[in-house]
Amino acid sequence: MQDNKNKFVNNKPECMMAASLLRRDKRATATKLKADLNRTDNSTGLQQLQELLDVVLNPEKPASDTEALDWCKCLIAGGEGFEDFCKTVRSYDNATLCGLVWTANFVAYRCRTCGISPCMSLCAECFNNGDHTSHDFNMFRSQAGGACDCGDGNVMRDSGFCRRHRLKTGENVPSIPCDLLLMSEMVLPRFILFIIQYLRDGYVEQDSSTERDLQKVLQQLEPQISFLEELTKMGGAMRTVLTKILTNQQAFMDLSMGQEDNLYAKKNYEKYLSALKNSGLVSVEEKTLGAAEVTDGADGGAGAVVLMGKTISPEDQDGGQSVGQRKRVKLSSNTKDPCIIESLKHKCFLEELLFWTIKYEFPQKMVTFLLNMLPDQDYKITFTKTFVQHYAFIMKTLMKSHESDTMSNRIVHISVQLFSNEELARHMTEECQLLDIMVTVLLYMMESCLIKSELQDEENNRHVVVNCSEALLKNNTYWPLVSDFINILSHQSVAKKFLEDHSLLMLWMSFVSFFQGMNLNKRELNEHVEFESQTYYAAFAAELEACAQPMWGLLTHCKVKETQEYTKTVVRYCLETLQIWFDAIGFIDEPASNQVTFHLPLHRYYAMFLSRAVKCQGLDLDSLLPDQEMLMKIMVHPLQIQASLSEIHSNMWVRNGLQIKGQAMTYVQSHFCNSMIDPDIYLLQVCASRLDPDYFISSVFERFKVVDLLTMASQHQNAVLDSEQERPMLEGALTFLVILTSLRIHLGKFYERILRAEMVSQLCMNDRTHSALLDLIPENPNPKSGVVPGSCSFEDMLSAVADFKAPVFEPGGSMQQGMYTPKAEVWEKEFDPIMVVLRTVYRRDVQSAMDRYSAFLKQYGIHTGNPWPPYKERTPLHPCYKGLTRLLHCKTLHIVIFTLLYKIWMDHPNMSEHVLCMVLYLIELGLDNQLQENKEDEVRSIDEHCHDSWFPGTNLLSNLHHVINFVRVRVPETAPEVKREPPPSTSTEAASYGQNLREAQVFSLVAERRRKFQEIINRSNTEATQVVRPKSSSTRWVPPGTPPQLVTEILEIRESMLSLLIKLHQKMSSKQNSLSASWLDDADTGRLAHGDGITAIERILSKAAARSCQIKRSIQDVCGKLFPPVLPKKSSPADKKTMDKEERRQRARERQKKLLAEFASRQKSFMETAMDVESPEAEAAMDLGSSEVMESETHYDCVICGQSGPSTEDRPTGLVVLLQATSVLGHRCKSKEPKNLPTSDEEHIYSADTCGVAHDVRLTLMQQFFKDSSCLQSVSIGWDGGVYVQTCGHTLHIDCHKSYMESLRNDQVLQGFSVDKGEFTCPLCRQFANSVLPCRPGRAADAASWHTPTSKKTTVLVKEVDDLQERLALFPVSFSTESNLSKEMELVIKDIKNTTQKKYMDYGKNPGSPDNDFLFMYSVARTNLELELVHRGGNLCSGGASAAAKRSCLNQLFHVLAMHMRLYSIDSAYNPWTRLTQIAQNKEEDNRAGKEGQERPEVPMLFRDAPSLLIIFVLTMPQPLRKEHFTCVVKMLYNLQFTQGLAAMSTKFSSEERQARMMSGALAKNTAISEKSCEVLLSHVISELSKENRVYNVNPEETAMLSSSVWSPQSVEISLQQFCLPFLRLSCLLQHHLYGDSLTGCLEEEEFSSLAVCLGLLPSSPQPSNAMHSASCLEWPVSAFDLVSQWCAEVTGLSQMQAEQTLTLLVQDPQWAAPRLLQLPDNYNIIFQYYHRKACTVCKKVPKDPALCLVCGAFVCLKGVCCKQQGICECVLHSQHCGAAAGIFLLINASVIIIIRGHRFCLWGSIYLDAHGEEDRDLRRGKPLFLCEERYRVLEQQWVSHTFDHINKRWGPHYNGL
Repeated sequence: MQDNKNKFVNNKPECMMAASLLRRDKRATATKLKADLNRTDNSTGLQQLQELLDVVLNPEKPASDTEALDWCKCLIAGGEGFEDFCKTVRSYDNATLCGLVWTANFVAYRCRTCGISPCMSLCAECFNNGDHTSHDFNMFRSQAGGACDCGDGNVMRDSGFCRRHRLKTGENVPSIPCDLLLMSEMVLPRFILFIIQYLRDGYVEQDSSTERDLQKVLQQLEPQISFLEELTKMGGAMRTVLTKILTNQQAFMDLSMGQEDNLYAKKNYEKYLSALKNSGLVSVEEKTLGAAEVTDGADGGAGAVVLMGKTISPEDQDGGQSVGQRKRVKLSSNTKDPCIIESLKHKCFLEELLFWTIKYEFPQKMVTFLLNMLPDQDYKITFTKTFVQHYAFIMKTLMKSHESDTMSNRIVHISVQLFSNEELARHMTEECQLLDIMVTVLLYMMESCLIKSELQDEENNRHVVVNCSEALLKNNTYWPLVSDFINILSHQSVAKKFLEDHSLLMLWMSFVSFFQGMNLNKRELNEHVEFESQTYYAAFAAELEACAQPMWGLLTHCKVKETQEYTKTVVRYCLETLQIWFDAIGFIDEPASNQVTFHLPLHRYYAMFLSRAVKCQGLDLDSLLPDQEMLMKIMVHPLQIQASLSEIHSNMWVRNGLQIKGQAMTYVQSHFCNSMIDPDIYLLQVCASRLDPDYFISSVFERFKVVDLLTMASQHQNAVLDSEQERPMLEGALTFLVILTSLRIHLGKFYERILRAEMVSQLCMNDRTHSALLDLIPENPNPKSGVVPGSCSFEDMLSAVADFKAPVFEPGGSMQQGMYTPKAEVWEKEFDPIMVVLRTVYRRDVQSAMDRYSAFLKQYGIHTGNPWPPYKERTPLHPCYKGLTRLLHCKTLHIVIFTLLYKIWMDHPNMSEHVLCMVLYLIELGLDNQLQENKEDEVRSIDEHCHDSWFPGTNLLSNLHHVINFVRVRVPETAPEVKREPPPSTSTEAASYGQNLREAQVFSLVAERRRKFQEIINRSNTEATQVVRPKSSSTRWVPPGTPPQLVTEILEIRESMLSLLIKLHQKMSSKQNSLSASWLDDADTGRLAHGDGITAIERILSKAAARSCQIKRSIQDVCGKLFPPVLPKKSSPADKKTMDKEERRQRARERQKKLLAEFASRQKSFMETAMDVESPEAEAAMDLGSSEVMESETHYDCVICGQSGPSTEDRPTGLVVLLQATSVLGHRCKSKEPKNLPTSDEEHIYSADTCGVAHDVRLTLMQQFFKDSSCLQSVSIGWDGGVYVQTCGHTLHIDCHKSYMESLRNDQVLQGFSVDKGEFTCPLCRQFANSVLPCRPGRAADAASWHTPTSKKTTVLVKEVDDLQERLALFPVSFSTESNLSKEMELVIKDIKNTTQKKYMDYGKNPGSPDNDFLFMYSVARTNLELELVHRGGNLCSGGASAAAKRSCLNQLFHVLAMHMRLYSIDSAYNPWTRLTQIAQNKEEDNRAGKEGQERPEVPMLFRDAPSLLIIFVLTMPQPLRKEHFTCVVKMLYNLQFTQGLAAMSTKFSSEERQARMMSGALAKNTAISEKSCEVLLSHVISELSKENRVYNVNPEETAMLSSSVWSPQSVEISLQQFCLPFLRLSCLLQHHLYGDSLTGCLEEEEFSSLAVCLGLLPSSPQPSNAMHSASCLEWPVSAFDLVSQWCAEVTGLSQMQAEQTLTLLVQDPQWAAPRLLQLPDNYNIIFQYYHRKACTVCKKVPKDPALCLVCGAFVCLKGVCCKQQGICECVLHSQHCGAAAGIFLLINASVIIIIRGHRFCLWGSIYLDAHGEEDRDLRRGKPLFLCEERYRVLEQQWVSHTFDHINKRWGPHYNGL
């Protein structure tokens, strides 16, 4: 046999042999082959296997044919079942990592306490099995997918590993038997090749193919790739095999080339090669071009930049000629690493698999497979290398892709797993030039979208910038690459490599310079821009992500002295690149006007590294700074941005549209500010501290365009600003100077101080939630900076500066979250308006902070007026920045201050309080920051000649009291100054006019700035290169005399800054002698910290006086001159005047207060009366028990027409009501405790014990045995789907209402309600309503008579009631003629019926019958009474009107129902009244018995529901019913209820106890009071019911179990009282509404007796309350024993009923606990973990949006199409079924509650809050959430009281789509 086989082999008839194998059973073949292969000589086995595989894995068959897959499974399992094989392999799993891979939307966890890398994440299982208590963790929904890091010590600390991965499981796993995976090693290489061949074959070059083709290929391969994925999940052993195969180069060589004779394979291979062709960074065609260009690149002809090489000459940076081409920067081929540039070459399966994964744009399944392999270390390293090698190709594919978003996510999904590991990243950097590759790829990517920059010199600009409107930037396509780069820079070893590699740094700088000056804005001067581009956000995002974040990454590694060199290098390259940039844009010294770009990343790199060098590395600032000329250039653009911000806020850019405002806001917004405005301001501070202060100050005013304004003259001409822009621009300039001189963010403040200041400024603007604060406080964007928000320093700081306000629920329905509010001492000592101005995005926030500040001052009585922003002392400057204080001590600034003080005092136009405030702030800053006197300063001041005449020196202190006498100004001829004659005093005082002239100096900022500039330039260019700098057009300083209309005038001033301050003080305080000469001595400086301008001036004066005696003297002089001490009596009139003024003001204020209070009280009383209208009769009786009120009719006010009058037949008035269906009553249970929400598969909720179900069962049981019409009068329905009527208490004419509805219908405004369904809002109180309930015309005259108490005997009354009922049939319905009123009543009845669903109305055998209608009608009354009881807390102990009673309109409702029910007459033969009050004659009994054959019996009295009977009687008797008759009905029904109680109780006794009771009662039967003895009656009931032996003989042992305890007389009594209480409460409430009897409050123990008295069952309250006997309320119309016997006989005479059924109906328990929502677990995670993965019971799928009903615990799909029925989604369906169209659902994935009410829904809010009292809607933050009991109670309260419609305001239609 063996030989034969060999022969076959030699002849190679392969197909035959394979065919024979194929014919066999797969498992048998696999077993045989495995056996063959295990032999030592396995060549035959091998051959057979290969041949079989050739046939099975033939790629020419369609991929959808699964035969191949089945074969592979069988072969790999070697004859076992595949499932068993998987189990076996898993048992050898030696992996110590979890490595679970997930895709987008998976819920994972991140723990910052355990993470080493910021990207660390854990799957839910590992998280829950680890110990993370009190860690800083959050749950998140994965955006791009990820993998679990549990077990990986490189990414997280071991302490956070879960139980499974903490034990290094690999050590005790048995070693794997060699034959187990033998078949896998043979079969899998062929299988992987099989997949690759499909991928090759399916690929068509991108241009010709469509997305669809690629998708199709992938769909067909789905099962095969899923199979690979399954293999990876078998654990470490199988992964090792796969790794071997994927990385084996030999196997790849042998298999992939395509065998010579197989045509298909050959064609396949060629396709693969052509796909590879363009995979390099530079395409093949470009390469040939590139080589030619590089040769003449040396001359700069083609503008080639040798990127990777070291030669970058600044002139070549942008050759002018090449600007036109798209690809601006050509990559030369002498790159360090040619592998990027060349096409790819693959050496193993893994490489080709990744290549196709990229080509097919990262299909999810492939990505998951490649990632699932990562726990295998060898694979991880090889795969990372492969990934890096394909990096350029990934970028090219990404840029071409149409689905770049999805692709980006998938790329990051992979790369974050590889690059987060420091060890691996370092390895790649060293071995594969990872950094070079990344930077080159980024550069190359950005080059595709460069355009010429138009900044500065539009024609000759040689700089190129990215074009922000290109898709690449707009869609953030660069994001994955940048994010990888940021990720690897976070590893110290990699970042150091980067910082040491100078050529790389230079490359990076050229990359950053592509963003320098992008998105340039040009101010529109004429018309509004046509198209507002929204690209600015792309520009900000690009700068933040591509420039700032890598910068922060590098900065984290430059923290200590040892890293000084790195910082120096970066600073050097920044300066070089900046110089190149200045040259490229053709910048000399003046910025182009009307242009601004917010993007200066090079400036910001420079600033941040400078700051870091000084702060952390102890470097000397001067060693890192360039010369003065370069500093002047560097200063220009950041200053331009600051001025532009001011221009934008002054509406000068309004023609550029809203987007320019958007840019100004984004620039200071919290996520951007520390990468944008902060470095800019710091850089300006550095420049200011090193440049000449006069030059700097004049530059600032010139940039802000307010130079012309700074003149002493009252009029001036401004060439560039309109007059309304001058004031905001001046304010802007001064505020900027204040910020510049007082901000300390980078000037030596420590992190804690900065954090504190940031926090205070945010809290001062508004109270903030914890998460908002975290978001608003700019943190160092690099995640590894060590100070993570949420870290302890943040929490400690927060508790130090703020108080927590717990979340409250406001009655109006808006739910507050937990807020932090500044502590009082923070307002007092730390509120810093300057910081607030810097950090506000909206200007209104500054105002908000000031309002809150003044509220604080008022509250603590510190200052009552309008306060000014408080001045805050600054921390001292770091020695490096001392030069900054020279700004405050320079003549230019002092002249400006002097000028402005003068202008404000003279009331010149365009001055404001804010200007003065900032001027004073600057003075005070100058006083607080004194300059150290330097000798050299004095030397230098010799050549300063321009401003000498103004001030002698530069020190502010000495200049303050320097008097300026004359000033020469240029004024228009029209100015008032010109008209004046020269002052006469001049000639006498001054020797000659010439001297005045010499003294009165011109002040020209511009000239001064020019001069300083030239001086600095000359000083720095010692070789005296004669640069003649062109006077740029932006200076508007004109040599005197040229414009004809300007003339020079000399003003006599004779003031000093001090005297002006004192005069301003006088002006502001409007007192004659505001400062007496001696005030300085008694000034209390402590009180001066807070206040208005007056306080500020006093504070400055006292500070100055304290610093110098000379000033103190000057102040006293000035005060003395200004306010000479006067004799007291002279000053009295003026004083009196001011006093009067004050007093008058005070009085006016008081008057106003009084008026307001009066108004408020009126409003309050109006609201109260408005809410109390509901039952006018009741009110009349309650409030004014006097009779005269009764005479007139009740009057109603119509809230639409305002008329008041009675309701009449023709013009009826109605109450505004809301009718809603409700099932709240039906959800009541017996137990007071709410049911628990199930959170595991073992727990369930059963609804059988609810009130609704119990009543349904009862009615169904009755309908089985008794006559239908009788059943329908024996119980109430409406427990589920009843109709509840509530009112806001306002009334209107029904015709007015109709016209109101008409107007609403025509109103096009979107309302939250549907007018077509009759919905509207009350015209007065805007409460939601949907119907109008007509009020019965009240004739109050006869009301008195039917209130009078009666003295008639019971028997008489019983007879009268009987007659009344008899009369009903004859009773002429008073509305026999159709009046308006009766029509309206019919309409309301229709409305009531339409409110609920049909199924809740038809309980009878024949739906729609009068009996059925009758049942529904009286049940509406019952529902409303029961609900009011629930709202009153389930009892009437509290008495009085409750909030719920205010909404009740039972009186009117009763009349409407009664009128409707009069249409039905009760069959008098079966009138329950007769059976209730009379003993039936025997012959009638016989009649009945005879009839029983044909007709079912009536329901026995003992089975009937007493409250239902009461309502039926009241509604069917003539109205108005006399109170004596009502009481009579109640008494008779009480007898029945009491007897039912006895019967029900007797069934609970054991048979012995029953015997004993019977005996003892029988003995007492003949006593006088036996009819009112509980004991006697009980024994009578027992004996009567025992007669037929049908009731009590149900399994006795069960009852014995129940009644092991003996019943004491007391417990019998309590039990009976409890049984009768619900009936008494209902009767009492009904009496209250019909007759207006007040409800008296009482203790719970006394409720029974108090109600009995109230109803007239007892004469008056019995003295000892505990001795109260329920039997003493009985009053029998005939012999009690006969009547009871008759009732019992009805029960015992039932022949058809089973004893159990009789028992069920007999034992009715009227007691129900209050309705409750489910009890929820405290921690939201418990709900989330169980339900978010739970499958829906209907469609068996896991819902996308799962929801839970909080009433019954049902689990439903929100918006799920899967569970739709007749176009209605499941939540809406459930709400109809469970709550009669009202549903409360918790959305599992969002943690919020939605309410469905009818056709509308609203978002209610969340009942789960985090530790800081905040909601987390959509679980975005993923912090642990805990149940907020208060909110849950409020929700429950709104559900029970049916007030969702009134309290929640934002309703919308759901169109059945929820």
